[in-house]
Amino acid sequence: MRGLYCQFAESNEDIKFVFQDKEPPPSVYDHYVKIQVKVCALSPMNTKLLAELKVQKNFLPIGREVAGIVIEVGPKVSFFKPNDEVVVPKPENVSWVDAAGTIRDGLRAYMALHTLSHVSAETTVLVMDGANPFGTIVIQLAHHRGAKLISTVHNNEDKKYLEGLRPTVGIRQPLVARVINLSDSKVDLVDSCLEETGGLGVNIVVDCGVQLYSKEDEFAAKKHLPHKHDIISLLAVAGHWITTEEDLQLDPPDSRLLFCKGASISFLNEEVWQLSYMQQGKYLHILKDVMEKLSIATFRPRLDEPIPIYEATVAMEMVQKNQVRKKQVVQL
Repeated sequence: MRGLYCQFAESNEDIKFVFQDKEPPPSVYDHYVKIQVKVCALSPMNTKLLAELKVQKNFLPIGREVAGIVIEVGPKVSFFKPNDEVVVPKPENVSWVDAAGTIRDGLRAYMALHTLSHVSAETTVLVMDGANPFGTIVIQLAHHRGAKLISTVHNNEDKKYLEGLRPTVGIRQPLVARVINLSDSKVDLVDSCLEETGGLGVNIVVDCGVQLYSKEDEFAAKKHLPHKHDIISLLAVAGHWITTEEDLQLDPPDSRLLFCKGASISFLNEEVWQLSYMQQGKYLHILKDVMEKLSIATFRPRLDEPIPIYEATVAMEMVQKNQVRKKQVVQL
């Protein structure tokens, strides 16, 4: 059995991706399911989290976002049977590629808009860098709930993509009410959001990372991101900021402004479902609902063309370095 593995070096950041041939286990354990994988989607690995959990190995397998067919189940498994099509149970009209390419970003979108905040028809949602695969799913889920959408982009190509997003049913108006192109030096994020909301601010912000310092002090890779103070400034009273910035640090003036607004910050970490087993029923319900939304075209993922397995190492390196704009999926 051949698989793609992450090979760690002395430095956690210095990793590479290689193929390894390993023998499959001779039998399936009591509560395990054996799957013939049809498609696997690729996402960046959180090397810091792996180091903190002490689960690093010389070779760590890549790819949990899979879709395929059940070929064997353990003696104590009752929910699945051989020949079932799965991510969780997969609707018949959903392709393998769409199923694998949507499951993680769909889970993260649900966490951002339902678990960590409460999106509704009364809310305005700002999605930072909404043209990436995760942002696209967040936009579609928020629109499905009736929210007003604002999104940022960093180039005209992404701006055109978001302006072209339309619902599959009903009035064919753009999903995003306003697209803010941050590559335009004349555009100010805070002013644009306050103008769009009549000065009230944004109810929910979902970011893809933030600047913690001034542009002169920040790493080059983060200079295109919004500054943390800007996000706090554009939040509405009782607003929610959902951040993916795991090293977020707030200065006293930032905390004071959050206090005055009665606003909150939540950290988006989808791995929490695997770190704690207390809410597995809710976790499975979310995964099932993601597939149902996909089957009725509420979600339309932004996927690249499927790639063959022999190109997976190069693709994964690009994904890890954040050099791709569409979701990468490997078809086996």
